[in-house]
Amino acid sequence: MNYLRGFIPWIAFAAVGSAHWQWGAVTALAVAAWFFYNDRKRGISGDSLMLEQSTIAFFAVLSIIAFASPDSGLREYGGALATGWLALTAWATLAVRRPFTTGIAKRQAPREVWNHPVFIRINVVLTTVWAAAFTLTAAGLAVIEAESLGSAASIAVQAAGFAIPAFITAQYPERARRAAAQKAA
Repeated sequence: MNYLRGFIPWIAFAAVGSAHWQWGAVTALAVAAWFFYNDRKRGISGDSLMLEQSTIAFFAVLSIIAFASPDSGLREYGGALATGWLALTAWATLAVRRPFTTGIAKRQAPREVWNHPVFIRINVVLTTVWAAAFTLTAAGLAVIEAESLGSAASIAVQAAGFAIPAFITAQYPERARRAAAQKAA
């Protein structure tokens, strides 16, 4: 469940930002910066913190926009923008062959498996699942806002867009390891 920690700033933004988007953005930025600082202090390498760095960049820019133009039309699309940014981050880490889930997995897995093909494949699959979920969620949230479908629809899409990949992340690695072990035997 260590991977859930990386989403705490996004959850803070959703919780605080629903009432005050400026303070939601600043809260998320502060939480993300605090986690990043503590991780670096514990010796976690920067390349293992790609999601955290992307989170800081997004909320730094959003905070500036939110305070410079509090009535910006971006306010209504905050959820779609945030999830779209996560999608962009996930797809970009796949494009450069450094899936963001790898940094999270390295915090739990022994160093000797980091270059193993099964470890690498698991992280490519998991990052792809998250990237697809973020993409679909962002699109769904944009449609919900454009069509004024309300907060119930928004909450349902966000919950599904997080719960489904979280469930897959919890189940898939062990299944993939078992399948690889059976194939090797």
